Amino acid sequence: MQSLFAQYGDVIVWLHVVSAFVWVGGMIAIRFAVHPMMQQVEDPKVKLGITLKIMRRFFHLVIPFILIILVTAIAMVLATESTSIAHIKEGIWMVMTANFMLIYLKRHKGQKAFDAGDLALAKASVSLIPNLLLPINILLGLVALWLGITLRGL
Repeated sequence: MQSLFAQYGDVIVWLHVVSAFVWVGGMIAIRFAVHPMMQQVEDPKVKLGITLKIMRRFFHLVIPFILIILVTAIAMVLATESTSIAHIKEGIWMVMTANFMLIYLKRHKGQKAFDAGDLALAKASVSLIPNLLLPINILLGLVALWLGITLRGL
């Protein structure tokens, strides 16, 4: 693994950083640009339907990047001398991934309820996402990015 990292370390780190920026940046864009605009949609059914579609498209976009973060993190940990900062940072990404999975499941439950015509259950299923779960991941992602910069000594 060390020889692989010696040859492709820049690419591995670049993929890791770009993937982190796509995931965290996407969450920031959705929470602080898309979500407030969606609040202007007056029809609750239309608002919820569009919100579910946006989340589905976002998930399809970021899932490959989350996997890239995982693979590149493992490669970096195995190929370099790990520090406590690296372990903390990777722990944060693991918590973020678990939280993402919870968001994914809540969105799925909301979609099933929406498709069945149960708007109240659909709304209740996704209500924690914009006001709690997404901000938690944004904050954790920003901390992990900061730790990554600190780890690389930039």
